[in-house]
Amino acid sequence: MRLEDICTVFWRDWVVLNRRLIKFVLSRMIGPVLYLVAFGWGLGRSLSVNGGSYLDFILPGIMALNAMNISFSAVGSPLNMSRLYHKTLEEYLIAPIGPGSFVAGKVLAGALRGLISCAVIFVLAYLFGAKLTISVSFLLTLLLTCLLFAAMGLVAAMLINSHEDMASFNTYVLLPMSFLCATFFTPDRLPQVLRWFIELLPLTHATYALRAIGAGLETPWLSVSVLAVYTVLLAGVGVWTMVRVRD
Repeated sequence: MRLEDICTVFWRDWVVLNRRLIKFVLSRMIGPVLYLVAFGWGLGRSLSVNGGSYLDFILPGIMALNAMNISFSAVGSPLNMSRLYHKTLEEYLIAPIGPGSFVAGKVLAGALRGLISCAVIFVLAYLFGAKLTISVSFLLTLLLTCLLFAAMGLVAAMLINSHEDMASFNTYVLLPMSFLCATFFTPDRLPQVLRWFIELLPLTHATYALRAIGAGLETPWLSVSVLAVYTVLLAGVGVWTMVRVRD
């Protein structure tokens, strides 16, 4: 991998984002506002979790959920369309850019969108009265979460061969994780087998880590390590798919 090649791929996506940055930020406010109103002001006012407000409890989960959805969709859908319909991926294939550099640039660009969207959520949550400890560990864990799901989006885009199947991936993979992976509740009361399965999912560990660090507790290194392993594996699969397509 060469740094200049990574920057080239990243810069191309940044130019596209920069042209519509205001629209991107405004569109990313709708979902978080609905979550904060429904669960923070609505349901949250009558609930407390571990001696704190429900809003403070779900905020890290909402940020993890948002990081997953935005980072995945920022890479997955455009790249899938580029590969199957617009055929613009071929421009990268004939360019002197290595597969690793392409994957790194795309994943970083997707993670950037996820981080921007999470920053919007934090500002909105602060206005709603939420309390969250933002530290270096929290930001690095959030970045790792964005990188993980951006890499997942790239792998899905390179392996799935229709736009309809990409939508099915969202339905069968991302949607269940959105509601089961400790985002809005702790999975302690779920059946044991289901809890074991949930513990294997990356969003669960992203939520655990962000929630613990955001509450000022010690960093749960097990969850952070799981996120790192997922990220490395998905990035490796992404490079493999690019090598296969190029060959």
